[in-house]
Amino acid sequence: MIHQKQQQASSSSQSGFTIIESLIAVVVVGILLVAIAPVIIFSVATRLQARRIELATNAAQTYIDGIRSSTIPPPPIVTKSTAYTTDPPSPDAPSGTLTCPTTGTGLCEISPATPSSQLYCVDGDTGGCTSDNFKDMIVQGFGYNPTSDKPEDGYRLGLRVYRRDAFNKPSITLKASKDPGIKQAETFTKGTGLISIQAPLVEMTTEISSKVTTFSDFCQRLKPPANNPNPKSHC
Repeated sequence: MIHQKQQQASSSSQSGFTIIESLIAVVVVGILLVAIAPVIIFSVATRLQARRIELATNAAQTYIDGIRSSTIPPPPIVTKSTAYTTDPPSPDAPSGTLTCPTTGTGLCEISPATPSSQLYCVDGDTGGCTSDNFKDMIVQGFGYNPTSDKPEDGYRLGLRVYRRDAFNKPSITLKASKDPGIKQAETFTKGTGLISIQAPLVEMTTEISSKVTTFSDFCQRLKPPANNPNPKSHC
């Protein structure tokens, strides 16, 4: 009896992925990555900027606490001159070559000097004030009292906080919020052409008084102008 050998089923030439299908899959994955990459970059940049602003806020509070406790000497206090009918403008942003303590926190020097403000480095990681560490911040402090330049009479303290790595770079010109076309640093600058490192991370004002500051000192400094009196004021 003759038995015919069954032929084994040949493998189909259509099984598996073809090269064209693989290329299409690669293209699709690439398109998806391109679509979500800006979202990932934006998220990372936002978190980094938020972290910097948090560090800058802490640096500002450290500086204010140091001024109030007299562990940091008071900044220069500007008075109101006869040339101004309103409060004089705040000092310009720092400009020049900065020199800071290599260990710990402390006052910095800048050349050429800026007599209307004070620069103070807040060391964020106990590694000294270095230009390659994003945790280190530079506080620009300045005072204003329309009638007295004595710290014991009290004054309004203004301050700006900049990144330490923004200094000593010829390609970077620091700005203040009063400058035209500049706002506080943002993750993206919305087409202004300015990079965030130029602007202060934090800019604020607060009132400073001492143990010998009297009510009369407050009145002299805070009373409304004569051309706009406040009938409820007791000064």
